[in-house]
Amino acid sequence: MTTRLALVGDRSPNVRSHARIPPLLAALRARDHLDLDAYWIPTDELDEETIAGFDGVWLLPGSPYRSEEGALTAVRVARERGIPFLGTCGGFQHALLEYARDVCGMTTAQHAENTPSSSDQLIVPLACSLAGHEAVVRVEPDSLAGRALGTTKTVERYFCAYGLDPSRAEALVEAGMRFTGWDDDGDVRVAELPGHPFFLATLFQPELAPDPHPLVRSFAVTAAGSPSS
Repeated sequence: MTTRLALVGDRSPNVRSHARIPPLLAALRARDHLDLDAYWIPTDELDEETIAGFDGVWLLPGSPYRSEEGALTAVRVARERGIPFLGTCGGFQHALLEYARDVCGMTTAQHAENTPSSSDQLIVPLACSLAGHEAVVRVEPDSLAGRALGTTKTVERYFCAYGLDPSRAEALVEAGMRFTGWDDDGDVRVAELPGHPFFLATLFQPELAPDPHPLVRSFAVTAAGSPSS
């Protein structure tokens, strides 16, 4: 059966990762014989019931989004309803923000890119921007990311300038989130939710890899096996 993927993001020819999505999905269709039907959904045109009808939700880069609330709704619906979820770059940032607000009770937590004057920032400017950079990511072997990658060390591409405030990480872990990938300085680069069919968020952008990235492939394969497919 056809697998319906929601590509949540404000599609733009100026966002490199957006241009990579169509050929990436075409490669997955050809190589893995996946019947994928992808729908782009702008963040300001998104509602809960629409997202609930998809087999997989991918919150794409391209922040600041036109609607922060729309991006967070996509995360929440996927998390609460067990829909396979992948968040990359801005998707990673907003996955953590949604969890902090809706699960950890940090209702005033903010994203510095959206509210730079806030005194309660969960997502903060990186000490050094990673825009256009590659860097090592070390991954827990006994994790969703580790199993998909088949390795504990990988080099990944970035195009971002914001990440998790390290001082807030423990509160998310205590509430059930698992961090499974870090850079060489120990900063979080991968987050997962144990017990969810597939919930993975990466600060790096696997869609920029020249070939279908193992994490994207794992997401698509899991979505293809979801109950509504």
